[in-house]
Amino acid sequence: MAEQRVHDLGARHEHIDEVKSSVSASKKWNLRGGRPTHPNLLSKREMDSLTAACDAFLPSVDVSDTGDEGLIAFYGTSASMAGTPERIGGLLSGGMQHPAIGLLRLALWLLSTWYGTFILCGRASLSNQFPYLQKFPQVRREKQEEILLSWSRSSLRPLKMLYKCLKYLTMKEYFSQINDKETNPSWDALGYCGPDPELADQSQHFRTPPLEEDSVSQEADSCPGPLDSALLYMDSPRDVITRKLQIAGFPTPTSGTNSPSSPLTLHCDVVVVGSGSGGSVVAGVLAKAGHRVIVVEKGHYYHRSELSLLEGPTIAEMYEGGGIISTDDIGVILLAGSTVGGGSTVNWSACIRTPDHVRNEWCNKLGLRLFGSEAYDHALDVVCGHMGVQSDVEEEGFNNAILRKGCVELGYPVSNVPRNAPPDHCCGWCHLGCKSARKKSTQETWLVDLAGSGNGLILPRCKALKVLHRKKKKGVDRSTANGVIVRFGSREDFIIESKVTVVACGALNTPGLLKRSGLRNANVGKNLHLHPAVLAWGYFPPARWPEEPKKSYEGGILTAMSTALASYDILLETPALHPGMFAVATPWISAADFRERMTRFSRTAHVFALVRDKGSGTTDYPHSLTYGMDAEDEEKLKKGVEAMVRILAAAGAEEVGTLHCKGERVRVGEEGGVEWLVKEVRRRGLRDGGTPVSTAHQMGSCRMGTDARTGAVSPTGEVWEVEGLFVADTSVFPTALGVNPMVTAQAIAYCTAQSILEFLEQERKL
Repeated sequence: MAEQRVHDLGARHEHIDEVKSSVSASKKWNLRGGRPTHPNLLSKREMDSLTAACDAFLPSVDVSDTGDEGLIAFYGTSASMAGTPERIGGLLSGGMQHPAIGLLRLALWLLSTWYGTFILCGRASLSNQFPYLQKFPQVRREKQEEILLSWSRSSLRPLKMLYKCLKYLTMKEYFSQINDKETNPSWDALGYCGPDPELADQSQHFRTPPLEEDSVSQEADSCPGPLDSALLYMDSPRDVITRKLQIAGFPTPTSGTNSPSSPLTLHCDVVVVGSGSGGSVVAGVLAKAGHRVIVVEKGHYYHRSELSLLEGPTIAEMYEGGGIISTDDIGVILLAGSTVGGGSTVNWSACIRTPDHVRNEWCNKLGLRLFGSEAYDHALDVVCGHMGVQSDVEEEGFNNAILRKGCVELGYPVSNVPRNAPPDHCCGWCHLGCKSARKKSTQETWLVDLAGSGNGLILPRCKALKVLHRKKKKGVDRSTANGVIVRFGSREDFIIESKVTVVACGALNTPGLLKRSGLRNANVGKNLHLHPAVLAWGYFPPARWPEEPKKSYEGGILTAMSTALASYDILLETPALHPGMFAVATPWISAADFRERMTRFSRTAHVFALVRDKGSGTTDYPHSLTYGMDAEDEEKLKKGVEAMVRILAAAGAEEVGTLHCKGERVRVGEEGGVEWLVKEVRRRGLRDGGTPVSTAHQMGSCRMGTDARTGAVSPTGEVWEVEGLFVADTSVFPTALGVNPMVTAQAIAYCTAQSILEFLEQERKL
């Protein structure tokens, strides 16, 4: 027995060394510089046009007479001087995916010719001197601005799309990129400090639980974090992978041949594809119940000591599509997490339970009895308890304080947002990862359960290509899932064989995986709901309330909400906008006007209205993503914009405005100012593309139904077509939810995990 114990301890010492080596070898990207940009493959003609457009948006202007070094640096640095066109060129050369990229590149080529410029720009491109017809880069700067502005307001959708593509990419890259000193030439002028100064330089480490009550625990304490023991990087040597699997109690991996280079087959009880709010819950519950679980995650894992809180590199690494996702027509901008922990790692902490009226609708109208059951009540209690959800806040940030004050002044209801963070956690950077680890994302909860159980492994940077399923027996139409094919980077594919397969890739990606796997249910990829949101803004000079030290990006991101328009299915909340995303949203009507708006960044408050949408779309992401806003949703959102304008004015803003491309803004207190703006909001629509629409919530693309006609999955979460294949993410929502979806996603996943436990028990008895 003593010899066996010494052998086991030795094996664990070796295992810890292998973990450290594996983690070190796998950190090819970081959140300071980010991954290397994609090579710019645009032609010289395309780059000439792109550079001209970027510099028309953000030219270099001499303001040295101001004596303000921050303003001099900001105004004096054009987009091309900052290298922005080169970065965008890399994105258009393969660094991002979107069906409009081909058309954008064609437009850039056309703008490098006199005839293409005349077609796209009209008379504004003409010169009063021979040869009269000019290429876009030759057009005078003030005329270039006139052309860009005309595109933004054009009734021709392709021109409006061209404008949005160029404007969004230019602003996001210019204001979020960093130089060798980890700063940006615009930040001083904007009043932006960059990463949270209280946390940016911290490199504290979590400690993993002791492996044994002896000297081995000292080795374990030096590991980076609580998930380290469960991380398995597939670029590790074959013997290291095998060793880690054996230490964790998994069967020895097998190969198709005796060749050491042949693809591996890993074996487990349950494979979970996706580590977000759905997949992590299932993985944690099943691993704690004693089942061997492998979690496949296409994103990277970053321990909190590695978080830089730099907007550009972080969004590029931890968000889906590098943070650049939109519908095919550029009508809706989408944000979604793509890292270990999924959206829970980068969301705004809101933990709102499934509203009773939504539960009643799903239960009574749609026949999904789960949502009226005590089991679902219990699931809500469990997940909220596990995340430490509470509603108190010690100090409110800029945006939330303004939303609250405006609502109080107008007599609108306003309440605290339940959060998975303590009352004194007032961090404005949590959408870039929580460096203090006080926000209880799945990295700090369910995935810790998985790691602590000793029964689970997490495979970062691995993408599931296809779910494997086979006919169970002759004469049975329904096949049985038996694993997934997975790809690590550009390496050879490998296989994970399992008794149960759980797909939890999110509402954007889950339909694609199911379709690649041969599923044909008509609901897969359809009925996509987005909670479309629109914003309004108010400018509060430092001399006005709230007190001067408060800045727009500091304090808790989301601590106040208003249900003043609940009868219209509208919820009012506040966003996280750091310079890059702020610039994308801010209207551009001229280079000078835009720069001035940006200098007011730190004292500009935003509120957004999201609607529980009846409109829907389809997803074949990343190849195609469509969405059609319903006319009723449009009218509701217009009421939301009207309410937000009034709230910001009542809170004491000097100026208020919307994000419409015309860029109207009115001074509060001037006769007819606010009322004129309200009339403009009522008069015009939101479906014409003139107002930016965004979303951080995607749901319903594989909705739950009482049969295969009404849904893609059953009330247990199992897909109708394949036995042993479950879906556990927001894609199973029967309709739009109307509130932030994290708690609902986790509660449904918890119930699905109970169904899987029953399924595995039945399989064991067979």
